[in-house]
Amino acid sequence: MREVLGGIFMAVGILIAGGSGLCSAVVLFTPGEYSGFEMWPAVLTVGGIPFAVGLAMAFGGRALRRNVPRQPDPGDSQ
Repeated sequence: MREVLGGIFMAVGILIAGGSGLCSAVVLFTPGEYSGFEMWPAVLTVGGIPFAVGLAMAFGGRALRRNVPRQPDPGDSQ
């Protein structure tokens, strides 16, 4: 069960971090009147928080999956 929950956390976290990171990059690097490096405070506030939450979910899911003890297969003979 922990493997499935960890995988879900990883997938959702990657989607959140990827979406907010790409959106922040578009705002920063698209030429225009209200874009560029003068938008850093807005980008960090609006896009940075979901990016950090997404990264935390992804790494938390990874930790959940790694801490699952492996059980031997019933058909595996030693």
